[in-house]
Amino acid sequence: MDRVLAYKFRIYPDAKRQSEIESQLVLAKEFYNLLLEKSMDSYKEGHGSVSMASLNAFAKGIEKDTKYLQLYSQVRCEIKYRLLKAYQNFFRRVRERQAGKKVRAGFPRFKSADRYRSLTYPQDNGAFSIETERKTDMLRVSRIGRMKIDLHRELWGKIKTMTIKREGKYYYAIFTTATETFPPKIEDTNTVGIDIGLHNFIALSDGTTVQKPKFFKKRAKRIAKWQRTIARRRKGSKRRQAARYKLQREWARVTNQSNDFMHKLSNELVHGSYTSFAVEALNIQNMERDHRLAQSIQNASWNSFVQMLSYKAENAGMEVIKVDARDTTRTCSNCGNIMEMPLSAREYICDRCGAQIGRDVNSAINVRERARAGHARSHARGDTNLYGARGAASCVKEPRTYPGSNSGGSLGL
Repeated sequence: MDRVLAYKFRIYPDAKRQSEIESQLVLAKEFYNLLLEKSMDSYKEGHGSVSMASLNAFAKGIEKDTKYLQLYSQVRCEIKYRLLKAYQNFFRRVRERQAGKKVRAGFPRFKSADRYRSLTYPQDNGAFSIETERKTDMLRVSRIGRMKIDLHRELWGKIKTMTIKREGKYYYAIFTTATETFPPKIEDTNTVGIDIGLHNFIALSDGTTVQKPKFFKKRAKRIAKWQRTIARRRKGSKRRQAARYKLQREWARVTNQSNDFMHKLSNELVHGSYTSFAVEALNIQNMERDHRLAQSIQNASWNSFVQMLSYKAENAGMEVIKVDARDTTRTCSNCGNIMEMPLSAREYICDRCGAQIGRDVNSAINVRERARAGHARSHARGDTNLYGARGAASCVKEPRTYPGSNSGGSLGL
């Protein structure tokens, strides 16, 4: 199995190299917008849907203006693939809407300077290389030049692509590599259900709960301050741009703190005693339509956490199973009874069997049982869900079955 990894390194272009990157980004943005404009005109004239062949034909006409030849040829190819993928995603969402799924179609949009921030070199064919000069690592990029790069970790595997990305006033080089790996084979003896929420970031079916620090709430006043400052300053002014950099830095800090927390938490889960993970298949776009919860849901970064957990579990030879999220909160994990559960209720007290258990833990147990049942039945009762007077769930943890495993985790985040 090929394991694909991404490595992100800070680069330090001097004034000339920075000017080259910015001019390349402007050309790439214009090239993308011209391709989109020509494809829209072609469709209106009745020439059929967009394909790579049609985009290649449009690109030949655009490239008659020689300024676009300043873009490296492979970068121009990647821009065409980027637009084609945007169209494919649009038509896929249209089909989903026609099938009754509540999604936004989202036609491809023209890009502004703020929305086009990266140049991708899709092949390691000599367009870029890492060199050492006087004990300093340098990144050489065709049509841009040489610049210092901070290689804070070693690159593993064969380099497949390289992307130069601007984030605020900083620049990064992102490499993707492919390495052939052989994950261990693990016998699935201890599936854990995971309920993702807002009160508890995650609740596990064994009764463990983890809360996520309020990273956004701690920086909210500073973010609001810079948003007000930007609104007051004249568009296009240097002072407005400086304030935008300040705002971007505040958001970057919140994002980095959140990602660091989720990486550590997913690592601890994968290196614990569990052998597979069951999570809910949530439609987060629909959930964000509730304006009272939209910001909290976005800050929770549920999708990012599930993605981190999925690739780490796959590399460890484990599986992440997604199950139907319908009624996992409203269903009693002990008897299968379904009852109403308002958001304010934090305890599930069953009006049929009298079981009392935390709302999120109850949902996590239901998620685990649905995964064990292979989606064949919705309200499978597990043989370990025995409740005492206070409703505490008991669950037997089993160690992994491959040599050298880590036999426990504390989730002490």
